[in-house]
Amino acid sequence: MKLNLNGIADRAEWEKAGIALPKFDITAMREQTKNFPEWVHFGAGNIFRGFIGSIAQRLLNAGEMNTGIIAAESFDFDIIDKIYEPYDNLTLNVLMGKSSDLHAEVLAGIAEGVKADDFGRLKEIAENPSLKMISFTITEKGYATSDVNGRLLPVVESDIANGLVSPKHTMSVIAAMLYARYKSCETPVAVVSMDNCSHNGEKLQDGVMRVVKGWLDNGSVDNDFAAYMTQKVSFPWSMIDKITPRPDDSVKTRLEEMGAEDMSPVVTDKGTYIAPFVNAEIPEYLVIEDDFPNGRPPLEKAGVYMTTRETVNKAETMKVTTCLNPLHTALAVFGCLLGYKTIWEEMKDADLVKLVRAVREEGMKVVVNPVIIDPEKFADEVINDRLPNPYIPDAPQRIATDTSQKIPVRYGETIKAYMISDELDASDLNAVPLVIAGWLRYALAVDDEGNAFTPSPDPSLADVQKSLGGIRLGEPQIDDEVLKPILSNANLFGVDLYDAGLGEKVENLFSQMLAGTGAVRLALKNM
Repeated sequence: MKLNLNGIADRAEWEKAGIALPKFDITAMREQTKNFPEWVHFGAGNIFRGFIGSIAQRLLNAGEMNTGIIAAESFDFDIIDKIYEPYDNLTLNVLMGKSSDLHAEVLAGIAEGVKADDFGRLKEIAENPSLKMISFTITEKGYATSDVNGRLLPVVESDIANGLVSPKHTMSVIAAMLYARYKSCETPVAVVSMDNCSHNGEKLQDGVMRVVKGWLDNGSVDNDFAAYMTQKVSFPWSMIDKITPRPDDSVKTRLEEMGAEDMSPVVTDKGTYIAPFVNAEIPEYLVIEDDFPNGRPPLEKAGVYMTTRETVNKAETMKVTTCLNPLHTALAVFGCLLGYKTIWEEMKDADLVKLVRAVREEGMKVVVNPVIIDPEKFADEVINDRLPNPYIPDAPQRIATDTSQKIPVRYGETIKAYMISDELDASDLNAVPLVIAGWLRYALAVDDEGNAFTPSPDPSLADVQKSLGGIRLGEPQIDDEVLKPILSNANLFGVDLYDAGLGEKVENLFSQMLAGTGAVRLALKNM
């Protein structure tokens, strides 16, 4: 069974194998999309194919939509050449629960794959009044137009200097598409980030408008275009949550045993690990601010929560500060220290499960409730179904990346909420300071058995390691002045931990984990 249009024509063979097929006329959908495009999406990778692509499929299957999504790739053109074109833009979507059951479906909601350097095609799409939305899964870095010092990236400088000729940066491409739309029809459109970062719509808007401002300053565009951008282009916020890890070899083997051919993953020249299939967990959440000035598909009929910006922000805050991300980071830090390679294996460790539950309970006392999603049920699903899933093999080493950037939000917000509460006292927190102390212990780059390891990339790690330079495993007595500059740094933790009444507690926990080999494990047991 070959994954292409000819291959899926033999429906009986696929259905006999237990693989669901599209229920709509693919050729008719693609023709309609070409003539009247409604949705173009930037970022053609796994979460788009397996999650956003499945949303389109549900709507197409139900007759709620008659056009598909045009997938535009602006970073890694090999994805189009090696994964889209050879398989006629089809994706084999595989959902994996905790059991060994495998739910597979051929997704055909992607009508076309476009490389972003084909600006002529993108301009043609933008100029069509039928276009309703431009969406994104390009990661948070994709929106950045300047470096950490606020200087414009060279590629953005070049795009601004060259006006609207052959834009290269994604934000420049979008600004140029919107200018083409303004000149052609002035029809409104929604520009929607679906990336996993807080205030994603704001980040997207800032990136696009930085390019627009540059063009305004050098006379490439006029003030009427700027007015169009503020009056007729919306930038809705969203919250997305679904784990779509790299393609797993065990899934490839099982698909081939079912009869699917040519399922081998490829590694692109830019290091993207991608396959004709996407393996993903079953739970998924997409919450979008309902601000679509040219209309939109009935996304709510495919399970998307359409709501207000305030509710989107609450849903994001719930996930990031209480119900998921703090648990992930706790497992990442201690998983590296205890030698684990996968999150699901950590969830068989009674001490780590106790830690995760304690972090969750401390956060639940101050959780932000979005109402449309129940925080308790969401967290229960995370702990009982999602984190222990052996078929979604995520690694603590991956999650530990950039931990210093995550701590102020994932734990600092909880600490601050305790500090301003009339009923709670931040000094009563135990699990949160243990994770913070564990991260300092992790920064020493020596695991609980005394073996050196390489910490994951983190922009603040070198500075923290320098401050901890004289500290050694087996020497728990620490000079009082060594930790104070670190633990009082509100940029690292969101608050001065001494002001929160937690500085000394973190000092003591860190000291305990320095006693010798096995001290990290003992600290977990004594929590």
